[in-house]
Amino acid sequence: MTTFLTRFAPTLFALLWSTGWISARFGADHAEPLTFLSFRHAFSAIALAALCVLLGARWPRTAREVGHAFASGLLLHAIHLGGVWWAIAHGVPAGISGLIAALQPILTALLAPALIGERIGRAQWIGVVLGFAGIGLVLWPKLAGPVAGDLAAVATPIAINAGGMLAATLGAFYQKRFLARSDLLSTQTLQFTSAFIFTLPVALAVESFRIEWNTTIVATMAWSVLGMSIGASCLLLLLIRHGAVSRAAALMYLMPPLVAVEAFLLFDERLSAAQLAGMAVTVVGVALATRR
Repeated sequence: MTTFLTRFAPTLFALLWSTGWISARFGADHAEPLTFLSFRHAFSAIALAALCVLLGARWPRTAREVGHAFASGLLLHAIHLGGVWWAIAHGVPAGISGLIAALQPILTALLAPALIGERIGRAQWIGVVLGFAGIGLVLWPKLAGPVAGDLAAVATPIAINAGGMLAATLGAFYQKRFLARSDLLSTQTLQFTSAFIFTLPVALAVESFRIEWNTTIVATMAWSVLGMSIGASCLLLLLIRHGAVSRAAALMYLMPPLVAVEAFLLFDERLSAAQLAGMAVTVVGVALATRR
């Protein structure tokens, strides 16, 4: 397990997690964001519950354990994903959303000493700075475009997007503090149950609950449940459990470069020399920030 987490889990997590932006793009034309997430949370909870029964997972034995799982699910899945998806659907450009997500490692590094007594070394701080600089190069063509003049019109969605990032940061600390010894599968089941219970009434209140069950949305939903909710989320919890929260958060720097490459391959979006250089700087920064 230690070898897997050290060598393969970070890369696999980054590859899986980065597809969340691609999934959002595929699903945006066929479903409202909170409606889609309501179904995603429900299907994820059902699939994970089936795995728990099949593998004999240990369920929480006290109401406090259940409460901690529900609270972390509210932060990591309901508020985080709901805020990001809703913001993008209401005008926040993907580049701006990516930049907000890239602030998470910096916020994590600042809060880690106070919240959980985690020390941040000099090399990690250098990695954090390099990673953010690399993200700036990757996103600069989008940030410098005509969209920049329209930011005032999406001030509220940007604030909600930032709130989602803050929820993800606090959720990672909460997971490390209160659920470090819990069963991974049963905890995930309760987390997505919590996310569904929270997201569904909000979706019913602010959306028309529109979702078109065509081939695109079924494939997007299947990948979101299996690849993201089960695969990537379980890997993230493993990385948090067996390592430092700040090192796990630093992997978020890889998301915008990976999304840029995936968009180039899937949607023929062009990559400039500055973006390629930014990707290289980001990789160096992540390597420094995540080293033990």
